[in-house]
Amino acid sequence: MSEPYEMSCVELARAYRDRQLTPRDALESILQRMAEVEPVLNAFCWRDDEAARAAADAASARWAGGAPQGDLDGMPISIKDLVDVAGMPTRYGSTASPDTPVATDAPCVANLRQEGAIVLGKTTTPEYGHKGVTDSPLTGITRNPWNTGMTTGGSSGGAAAALASGMGPLAVGTDGGGSCRKPANYCGLVGMKPSLGRVPLTATGGFWPLSSPGPMTRTVRDAAALLQVMSRPQINDPFVLPPIDLTVDDEANLKGLRIAQSVELAGANARPEVTAAVQQQFSVFADLGADVEETAPAVENPMPFYRTLLDSGSALYAAGWTDAELALADTTFREGIERGRALSAVDLRAAYLQRGAFAGQMAAFFDRYDLLVLPCNPTTTYELGMREPPKEPTDTWPVTVCFTAPFNITGQPAITVPFGKTESGLPVGLQIVGRYGRDDLVLRAAAAFESTTGCTNQMVTKVDLPSSASD
Repeated sequence: MSEPYEMSCVELARAYRDRQLTPRDALESILQRMAEVEPVLNAFCWRDDEAARAAADAASARWAGGAPQGDLDGMPISIKDLVDVAGMPTRYGSTASPDTPVATDAPCVANLRQEGAIVLGKTTTPEYGHKGVTDSPLTGITRNPWNTGMTTGGSSGGAAAALASGMGPLAVGTDGGGSCRKPANYCGLVGMKPSLGRVPLTATGGFWPLSSPGPMTRTVRDAAALLQVMSRPQINDPFVLPPIDLTVDDEANLKGLRIAQSVELAGANARPEVTAAVQQQFSVFADLGADVEETAPAVENPMPFYRTLLDSGSALYAAGWTDAELALADTTFREGIERGRALSAVDLRAAYLQRGAFAGQMAAFFDRYDLLVLPCNPTTTYELGMREPPKEPTDTWPVTVCFTAPFNITGQPAITVPFGKTESGLPVGLQIVGRYGRDDLVLRAAAAFESTTGCTNQMVTKVDLPSSASD
């Protein structure tokens, strides 16, 4: 049997049921793993090991008595530090945030606790999740376990580093432009942005309606199980979608589905290494019985009005900041705040109108196709210290979230699934996008793809600092 820290959520549940392991056994294995790799990776910004042990003991007693609270009872999970966990501070990666514990769980965390999940702690994020790499003035740099000189991506980079190194089988991230999917793609994981409204919220925040909590895991089956619990409606969010069955089975069959495949979107391309790797996987969907066609939505680059929506949110988050607090902010976040403060109400409403028109164009495309398969990002991971990698002469992509952010604009469900490594040895996956509300279909296709490729539960066993690292 594998070490407990190496096991998926489904494998742990089986071990609990068969009395081969207890939740306390699993937790102690993960805590020992944390002691080994967390000093290198810097994935967590807050932990409460004793509270986790108490929760693990309670879960162990329930399993021993044959009465677990649910499928996630006793499952260790990390929560991104943009999501409230009662008893822990929510710092948003910012020196301007208070370090006092919050009193109430976010709705998705409340759902997880009711199921018996064990909260390991809070994972790192760039300041207010504003960018696609994970470093912040508060917590410093988070490193990619596959190559610690490289970025995890972001903004759920701490969650990705934790999962990819064995610091828990489950993580809650948030995704406002690819923030679950980009770090999952760069770290060989599964990351999903659910449909807008699938996961309940108590407060929409500055980046609504772009951002949503989402599951991050090492297997599609674990992602489905996690989202099933996260998405249970709560009365404090009247706009949450009705619940649906997100269960995935072992049947690798996509017969009858109409799937569009493309390596380009809205004028953006992927680099040759990524393009070649993704194109090699396109035949999998035809082999699974789907009717496939190489085509893409005829849409223009949405990044200009997407940036307006983001910048207005940054300005909202910093509305009460003093000049001294602003001076301590991440440089790129401060620039976004300043751009947001310069916007007018007309600018913002115009961006919302453009969002609506863009979503309409996508809806028309998905009236013809059930799913769209395309790259998750135009590049693999890149060196630390850069918000975006240096451009190459053949690049037409504006930013590395060019394939992910469009579906935050539309609110559609999208998942990234790994399938191996590129010729340079770095993790790579592809993205599967579905119609609004069809999270179940996206998960079904992802599970079938994963089952066929056999690329599942990837994890780095040995994590070392590069010899030149100084951070």
